[in-house]
Amino acid sequence: MSQMNPAASGRREADRFNKGGRLRVLLRRPEVGAFFVMVVVIVAIAIASNGVALNPLGLKNNLSIIAQFGIIATGACLLMIAGEFDLSIGSMIGFAGMSMAMMLKWGLPFGLGPATPVTAFFLTLAMTLAIGWLIGFTVVRSGLSSFIVTLAFLFFLRGLTEVCFRLINQSTQISGLPDYKQESWFAWIFGGESFGWLYDLWFALGGNLNRAGEQWVTGLDAKVVWWLLIAGAAAVLMARTQAGNWIYATGDNRESARANGVPVDKVRISLFMLTAFCSTVFAACQVFDTNTADAAKGNLKELEAIAIAVVGGTLMTGGFGTVLGVVFGAVTFGLVANAVFFIPAIDGSYYRVFVGVVLLIAVFLNEGVRKRITGGI
Repeated sequence: MSQMNPAASGRREADRFNKGGRLRVLLRRPEVGAFFVMVVVIVAIAIASNGVALNPLGLKNNLSIIAQFGIIATGACLLMIAGEFDLSIGSMIGFAGMSMAMMLKWGLPFGLGPATPVTAFFLTLAMTLAIGWLIGFTVVRSGLSSFIVTLAFLFFLRGLTEVCFRLINQSTQISGLPDYKQESWFAWIFGGESFGWLYDLWFALGGNLNRAGEQWVTGLDAKVVWWLLIAGAAAVLMARTQAGNWIYATGDNRESARANGVPVDKVRISLFMLTAFCSTVFAACQVFDTNTADAAKGNLKELEAIAIAVVGGTLMTGGFGTVLGVVFGAVTFGLVANAVFFIPAIDGSYYRVFVGVVLLIAVFLNEGVRKRITGGI
C-alpha cells in the first residue's frame, strides 16, 4: 500500500475547500456559519442598544471580553484540531493568577527576595508549561482520553490552588497590589492600553467626546494586542508551516500520520503546553489590569473556550477547523456575554441559553460541512 506524504493529510482540508465554484468553496469553509452568526449578533446588539455597544467605551469594553475569550479559545482550537481536549484551562487561569499575585505580594519562594512583574510572570509560566507538559505526557503515555485526564487536572489544580493559597495567604483572594503597569513596562504590556492612536484619531475627527467635550476613551486594553498576536501566529502556523500540517494530520488520522513520520506525541504534548501558555497570558492580563487575583478566576472558561472553537467550525472529532472561525466565535460570544451591560432588559442568564442553542446548532452545521467536503464519509 502506498504511503502519503506527511503533509498531505494537513493539506487535504485546503484542497477540499477549493473544489467547485466560488460559492461552493465559500459554503465549504468551516468558519462560514460562525461569520453569519457574528454579523447577525453585531447588528442585533447595535440596534437593541441604540448604538451604545459600539460607541468608544462600548467598543473598549466589548473588545476586552472578546480578547479574553479569543486568547484561550485559540489554544483550545488547535488542540481540538489535533483531536484532544483540555478541561483544565479555567483552573490553570486561577492557578497562574494567584501564583503571580502571591509572588508580587510576598516575594519569591524560598526567601529569594522580592518579585518583579518579569520574574513573577516567567516563574509562573515555567510552572504552567510544566503542568501542561505533564498533562500531555500523561495522555500520550497512558492512552487515556484527554477528556478524563484534563477533567482530573481541573479538580486537582483548582483544589490545590485554593488549599495552598488559603494556607499561605489565609484567603483565596489577593487585592490591593501596587499598580505595576504605572512603573513597569512589562506589567504595562499586559495591563496597559493599546491602539491609543486610533482613539486619538477618532477624537481628532470630532468623535470620542464625553459630555464636557474632552476625549472620552484613550485606548483599548492591552489584552486585545495579545489576542491578535496569538491568533495571528496560530493562523500562520496552521496555514503556512509543516507544524500546522502535522496538527491537521494528527487529528485526521493519528496512526496514518505516525506511519508517515509525523511526531504525533510531540505535537499533542506541545499543544497542551500551548493551552497552558494561553491560560497564563489570560491570567497575567487580569492581574496587571485589576491588581487583584482570585483562585476562582477562570471558572468554566474551559467550556467557553471549547464552545467558541466549535461554533467557529472546529470539529469535536479533530482534523478540521480554522483560527479565523475562532475569531468569529470569540466576537460573537464576547458581544453576547457583555450585552447585559448595554441592554438592561436582558437577563444575564440568557447568555447561557444562547451558548447552549448556538453550540447545538453549530455541531449540526459542522457535521454537514464535513460531509459535504468528504462526500459523506
